[in-house]
Amino acid sequence: MSFEPIWGAPIAWYLFLAGLGGGAFVTSAFLRWRHPEAVNMRKAGHIIAPVVVMIGLVLLMLDAEAGLHNPLRFALLLHNPFSVMTWGVVFLAAFMVISLIVLLLDCLKKRVPAWLEVAGVVFAVCVAMYTGALLGVCKTFPLWNNALLPILFLVSAMSAGAASVLLVGALRFGGEFNETGLLKKTHYYLPLIELLLVASLCFITSYGSTAGFDSVMSLIAGDWALWFWLGLVLVGLVIPAAIDTWLLFFASKEFEESRKAQLIAAGASVGVLVGGFLLRYLVVMAALPVVFVM
Repeated sequence: MSFEPIWGAPIAWYLFLAGLGGGAFVTSAFLRWRHPEAVNMRKAGHIIAPVVVMIGLVLLMLDAEAGLHNPLRFALLLHNPFSVMTWGVVFLAAFMVISLIVLLLDCLKKRVPAWLEVAGVVFAVCVAMYTGALLGVCKTFPLWNNALLPILFLVSAMSAGAASVLLVGALRFGGEFNETGLLKKTHYYLPLIELLLVASLCFITSYGSTAGFDSVMSLIAGDWALWFWLGLVLVGLVIPAAIDTWLLFFASKEFEESRKAQLIAAGASVGVLVGGFLLRYLVVMAALPVVFVM
């Protein structure tokens, strides 16, 4: 029996971009706290955050064709306070408002109040976790209805957000990039944690049901295996972790701060972003539902 996915690439892009935006905002807050000298990188994160989330929301609306034909139907998302989607709308709306205000203050060269940035971080984390909880609404899909998924998406979002800011720093603001050692070391551990969570998600899902086992098998040995092993695991997790291990712990200080090292680090950040999208795309596309036989 064949199965046609209920969601496709636009939703995967939405999940990725929403998480990326949240992660970029959190990274900017981290830079303000630990690397206040990295002013341009922090502003880059403030630009990335609302822009990518807005693009993701456009993709979501394009995918929700009924909502485009009858926009008032979007208002129904707010009518149920016990719905994950309702809370998602609240989190996204609050985050967009805060991130746009912060960006405006940056453009006006005014200081962003600490309380506003803290509020933005709170809603950024909520948005990142919500993208995983959204899939869990479909309880008949074991790969989605898993308590680890929101945690995995949160870690991946923080990793992708940090990678986007580090990418801009490596390409445009080399001096600031070289001074953000704590950010780079913190980001180094995120792909490692993500790899562990991916393995745990596959292990737990495969033992829960036949549909869960088939979903995991389609990822690691079936139709999606090439994308999973080469795209997500190798390009998105293992290679960036290996590059960062070399640059942070084995390369000489002189080489680590060279232009060549910055470009290599930029390549690792691109890999993290590729892996962040593929994680969501594969989770969306490989999930199979539990089949009830009457």
